[in-house]
Amino acid sequence: MNTKVYVDNLAAATTENELKNLFSVHGNVAEVNIPIDRANHRPRGFGFVTMATPEGARSAIRALHGKEMGTHNLIVSEAWLHEERAGSSSEGRSPAAAPVAPAKSKAGSEV
Repeated sequence: MNTKVYVDNLAAATTENELKNLFSVHGNVAEVNIPIDRANHRPRGFGFVTMATPEGARSAIRALHGKEMGTHNLIVSEAWLHEERAGSSSEGRSPAAAPVAPAKSKAGSEV
């Protein structure tokens, strides 16, 4: 069963091949993805590495979290499924999307 690992704090110059080489020491790497910003076409500073086994993912997380890569210390953790994060705040909405009660004027009526 594949396990997806989240890797944050990547240098802009980091390549998918570099990540694959770094993680492959800990097990078989099924896939590597570094998202690109649509507006400026540059890497977004994070990526995902899919390890072939949960054991490989755990090994990589233990070994690589906090590891220096270039001038950056990596942040490495198990990736959350989108559905798992969605339920964590305001019934699946971000706090900014939560409904806001109408403001009251000094007289107590809604504005």
